[in-house]
Amino acid sequence: MSAVIEINTERLQLRPISLSDAEAILKYRSDSITNRYQGWIPKTIDDVYDFINNKVSLDINLPDSWYQIVIIKKNGLELIGDLGIHFLDKNIKQVELGCTLDKYQQGKGYATEALNAVLMYLFNELDKHRIISSIDPENIKSIKLFERLDFQKEAHFKKSVLLNGKWADDAIYAILKEEWYKK
Repeated sequence: MSAVIEINTERLQLRPISLSDAEAILKYRSDSITNRYQGWIPKTIDDVYDFINNKVSLDINLPDSWYQIVIIKKNGLELIGDLGIHFLDKNIKQVELGCTLDKYQQGKGYATEALNAVLMYLFNELDKHRIISSIDPENIKSIKLFERLDFQKEAHFKKSVLLNGKWADDAIYAILKEEWYKK
């Protein structure tokens, strides 16, 4: 399927990542303290260009690929974060979501608004069955975010993810399509 995700919410515009986003992404993604639970923390603009050029799929719904969306505030057109969608299996009925938001934009409901819109798109437009998020159990803010979206904790794996040179625990949160519709 050669398509792109473009979604507008009340306060946000969600669109595919592009090379012109690199400087804004480096600004908030390179903060190693705020993003200590992230698997990718760029150090240079070239790291961001490499990520966009080589790690992100240009098409949605391709098995075992990551599709990256940027989160832009409509008021001022400021890029404030990004959201990754990992299409997991060859049947493409399950996806993984991850979200990174600029630390100055956290606590304002932007991540909830963006994720809600993407969940609606994935369940309604792409007919996904199950959506998961892999979260470090120490990342309390992300856990609360996904619990607000009615994700349930399904598993806790001890020291199963090598993150920034250290082994970390991994908690899996998920929601099924039928659970989403009961909200």
